[in-house]
Amino acid sequence: MTAFRAGRRRSAAALLAGLGLLATLAGCGAGAGSGTTTVNWWTWDDKQAIAYQSCADAFERAHPDIHVKITQYDSADYFTKLLSGFVSDTAPDAFMNSVQYLQQYASLKQLMPLDSFIDKSHVDMGAFSVGVNDWKYTDGKQYGLPMDWASAALYYNTDMLAKAGYTAADVDHLTWNPDDGGSFEKMVAHLTVDRNGVRGDQPGFDKHHVKVYGISSMVTVGNDFNGLTTWRPFASSLGWRAGNKASWPTEFTYDDPRLVKTFDFFRDLTDKGFAPAPGEFASAGNAPDGGQLLGSGKVAIYSGGSWEAATLDKLPGLHVGTGPLVAGPDGTRATVSNANGNVIWSGTKHPDQTWAWVSYMGSVQCQSTASRTGTFLPSIPAATEASVAAMAKQGVDLGVFLQQDRTHQLLPNSPYANGTALQAAVLPLMQQFFAHQKNGSVFPQMAEESRKLLTETD
Repeated sequence: MTAFRAGRRRSAAALLAGLGLLATLAGCGAGAGSGTTTVNWWTWDDKQAIAYQSCADAFERAHPDIHVKITQYDSADYFTKLLSGFVSDTAPDAFMNSVQYLQQYASLKQLMPLDSFIDKSHVDMGAFSVGVNDWKYTDGKQYGLPMDWASAALYYNTDMLAKAGYTAADVDHLTWNPDDGGSFEKMVAHLTVDRNGVRGDQPGFDKHHVKVYGISSMVTVGNDFNGLTTWRPFASSLGWRAGNKASWPTEFTYDDPRLVKTFDFFRDLTDKGFAPAPGEFASAGNAPDGGQLLGSGKVAIYSGGSWEAATLDKLPGLHVGTGPLVAGPDGTRATVSNANGNVIWSGTKHPDQTWAWVSYMGSVQCQSTASRTGTFLPSIPAATEASVAAMAKQGVDLGVFLQQDRTHQLLPNSPYANGTALQAAVLPLMQQFFAHQKNGSVFPQMAEESRKLLTETD
């Protein structure tokens, strides 16, 4: 074993020990048939696992000496299994990664720089619409190829909107501000109905017994401390940006008045009874997804992710419309693009074969094929348009997301340090604020936590 590999394993083992996870070590390697090299690739996304299998089939036909094995693990276990694989030297050759973990894995020397491969293969990095700089580490090297991007939209029950006197055009032109909520709050209030049939903007509305909420929960949901599909687009429309720098920020500006006003607004919206409180519909700790919320009639509008569009469009017995991001006071629509990356493990024994697979996944051909399922938006514009066209033939309109890309509404998801620790420090404070357990003191506290964690050295 080389000194580099031994050091790499010791670093990962130390991290696992700190997390109390050494007991979870398990092998994940897979042998190949005679004369065939197996490239293992992991993802946490069950839909992308299926989608990229079509690429793997085509890749194997062009490379008969390489077999691609795709493995999917639930996101709750995925990153723990990766760390275990780093320590036991059985990690996958390549895997889908979140920018939240770039610093951690790169500092542990678990990721292979891709620059030499990119140069030799003449990969045009300008072909990617988003995410290239998200996958550059502090050493200036490229550690990942952008795979996809995700955004948010308003999914709505068209029958409920029509009954309330609204049209799709009304959703398309919604605006908001943190002072009176704009046309957004007016619509959400009118769509909210209590058990006696009284709407949220009518006298006698009973906020304690709501039958239909105007919109799904817009405060911190689950483990999402970035608010991608809830409060983040609204704060972004006011001009708020999380980091004080585009890449590797030294502070998240949680105490910015624009974010504070956004959090206040959505806590008030919940207090008024127009949106459910966090965990209101959870059962045994599991919150219902967008399909369940819309399908059950519990909400009229669901603020959800782009990856849900195809599923929500096909809900039985329900017609779901898709609306754009809500515009801010000056007409701005903006949100984080959240580009996941394809990375290669530094311990792979088959770097050339693995790069062949990873680079093929980043091609227009593969991304156009895989994204025809409509379950993700590819990082290459030509492939995105192919995906939108393919889904349109199935009656699924993804035009809202294509428009976001074309009109520069997508903001880069800046890479930052110590993502796991930052989430652990900040998420409880957000939850306590929205639950009225804490008030304005959380914002400078969150900012201070970010300053400490974002500037910690490797």
